[in-house]
Amino acid sequence: TEEQVDNFSLGTQEEICRKEASRKGMKIVKVFREEGKSAKTIDGRPELVEMLKFCRKNKKTLGAVFVYRLDRLSRKTSDYLSIRKSLITYQIQLISASEPTGTSPTDTLLETILASFAQHDNDVRSERTRNGMHARYMSGLITRKPPIGYKMNENKIPIKDMETWDKVKQAWDLMATGTKSLREMATIMNKMGLTTMSHGKPYKLRVQTAHRIFRNKFYAGILTSPTYKEEVKGQHTPMVTVEQFYRVQSILEGRCVNKSKTTVKKARNN
Repeated sequence: TEEQVDNFSLGTQEEICRKEASRKGMKIVKVFREEGKSAKTIDGRPELVEMLKFCRKNKKTLGAVFVYRLDRLSRKTSDYLSIRKSLITYQIQLISASEPTGTSPTDTLLETILASFAQHDNDVRSERTRNGMHARYMSGLITRKPPIGYKMNENKIPIKDMETWDKVKQAWDLMATGTKSLREMATIMNKMGLTTMSHGKPYKLRVQTAHRIFRNKFYAGILTSPTYKEEVKGQHTPMVTVEQFYRVQSILEGRCVNKSKTTVKKARNN
């Protein structure tokens, strides 16, 4: 993980692996160091992929792959067994510098159990994280970056962004008059100096961005999530009232050209 890179744990793991190789009379020919990557899955781990390619190309000269612990290879049992099978096919040993490994049936059983423990630990941590995120959401707090007009304080609570708050509020008030289209609003908001951030770079607001802003219930003090069904009252300061939010929704709905023809018929006096 990134924390392991910061506290030099990877260097310690490499040193232990080198000592174990020296004890077994083996020479290290190449080191694969996956910095800042988790072993939860194989995806996004280029060093692991390169290591397997290296093993396949040099299977006639390689004797073993050393890892500090088996869960450094993978924390998912199925992925671990798949990698293990590949190494067996190449006739290359897998040696853990801190755990018993070998080729006997008992060693193989023990390895599988250790790999299962790693996945179990991973699953428990993931469940705790999910429960913590849901609890935070239900308490009225978000875990993602807040929309334009807000920013996170040091306690990870959304607060007013004084640089953009008044401008976004002005845009909501103007949109609520029903005199401006989304395209016009995007142009006006860009002239105000409002931008959206992507990969650390500011970009001009597009029509789609303006549409997302005026559809976002966060501005009315309500949290929504594609993960959770509940709508929750947020702890942040609302930028607009609920009445103003739905007034803008009515304006947007009235301009929608893709509405289904099966909408409810309006009464004559409506």
